[in-house]
Amino acid sequence: MIWVDYFALIAGILLALVVLLMHSQDDIKDAFSGEKSELFKNRKTRGLELFLNRSAAVLAVVLIVAVLLSNNLR
Repeated sequence: MIWVDYFALIAGILLALVVLLMHSQDDIKDAFSGEKSELFKNRKTRGLELFLNRSAAVLAVVLIVAVLLSNNLR
């Protein structure tokens, strides 16, 4: 079925966009200085950050299922 291929394509594009919107907790200066701040280590995710984390997980599962279905239906 060709609709599964389009569904996988859309899920992949959406997953890439969600991952690009996520905020990295690591800073580039920590990589070069060797320091690592533990101040916000146990901070809970809230708001947009929580939504992006959950949507990335859901889109990853949808993409995997769509690709598996696409391969098995041919």
